Amino acid sequence: MPACPALFISAPASGEGKTTITAGLARLHRRQGRRVRVFKTGPDFLDPMILARASGAPVLSLDLWMVGLEDCRRMLAEAAQEADLILIEGVMGLFDGTPSSADLAATFSVPVAAVISAKAMAQTFGALAFGLARYRPDVPFHGVLANHVGSPRHAQMLETSLPSGLRWLGAIAPSEDIELPDRHLGLHQADEIGDLEARIERAADTLASTALAEPPPPVEFPGASARTMPPLLAGLHVAIARDAAFSFIYPANVALLESLGARVSFFSPLADEPVPDAADALYLPGGYPELHAATLAGSTRSAKSIRTHAAANKIIVAECGGMVYLLDELTATDGGSTPMLGLLPGRATMQTRLAALGMQQLDTRHGTMTGHTFHYSSMTTALAPERHATHPTSNAAGEPVFRRGSITATYMHSYWPSNPVLTAALFHGESF
Repeated sequence: MPACPALFISAPASGEGKTTITAGLARLHRRQGRRVRVFKTGPDFLDPMILARASGAPVLSLDLWMVGLEDCRRMLAEAAQEADLILIEGVMGLFDGTPSSADLAATFSVPVAAVISAKAMAQTFGALAFGLARYRPDVPFHGVLANHVGSPRHAQMLETSLPSGLRWLGAIAPSEDIELPDRHLGLHQADEIGDLEARIERAADTLASTALAEPPPPVEFPGASARTMPPLLAGLHVAIARDAAFSFIYPANVALLESLGARVSFFSPLADEPVPDAADALYLPGGYPELHAATLAGSTRSAKSIRTHAAANKIIVAECGGMVYLLDELTATDGGSTPMLGLLPGRATMQTRLAALGMQQLDTRHGTMTGHTFHYSSMTTALAPERHATHPTSNAAGEPVFRRGSITATYMHSYWPSNPVLTAALFHGESF
């Protein structure tokens, strides 16, 4: 049974600084010569980009529902065999969601380091830390790190507020030099933060004086049986749009296509690159088309190649922002509209508030696909949905799935390893 030092970075809520701390910690231990593997809890595309830069290795998703227990177990065991340290960043607050970060930490006995923003807080820090540590006895607890601490005196007050038995991991002062910029869907993408390396390095420097600089205790990760994939996509060439407008791509999704036998290549609509002529299928992932609408509208070479691909009845799978790109137009929050590809009738309109957020599942004759939805646009179209995804806990109708000719499009971001057979059916254009 492989064992590896491991730590789960969580917090009472979002916005406490989990990603900054996890990235800095990954870089600190990497600088000390350790091989670091980082995982992100739950559905997320943005945090893993930054964590991958910090650790120097791909960051995969762990989620007991979306990814599944066996795949989580397999990925952790594989990481434990090759790494000197495993870090897992939680999602939202420690006990938020079903399943929660706490459920994941308890399942794999990974000790939790809680990051608590102490801004405008004194002795209540101790009560909050005590609650996180004792709320569930089955969740192993490593200690607490105070973030946004105003002074040495403030840090002393926070430390002395901790009940006996709770480990003080240190204090971090507020600093614009290490904080990560964000916007409506979360953090900025890694490639958009010009001084990201400097921010990560400064975060690592800051953490060097805390107890987090010490490797955590080893955790045993029992292995799972190897998963053998049938060559359901053998000989198929899948082209994937990938740039700042289309970047919400699970690394595990790409790896699945390849393990099913597909050849994968990438192109950039923002750079006006065409779909490769030899591509049999096209994947348009989510991202930020709304931030790059004018550039996309001017990328005529790329647009022509996508329309040619569709006219040849070749497969197109589009999710969220990728689906928006296929519509007639995109309307911004200021009312201005930009033409899109016109391959699906309708328009998307950006909103200032979330239109949808949550886990989704798609039930088909090939079984169930898991995933999630997270978008600020609403869509109007004359197309009738072929089916709807559902909310896994309530079974209420979720995101519609549209099919027109060789195109399958939806707001749902699917985690393809949850159903390789359905993934193959999508890229073969089969009914489901």
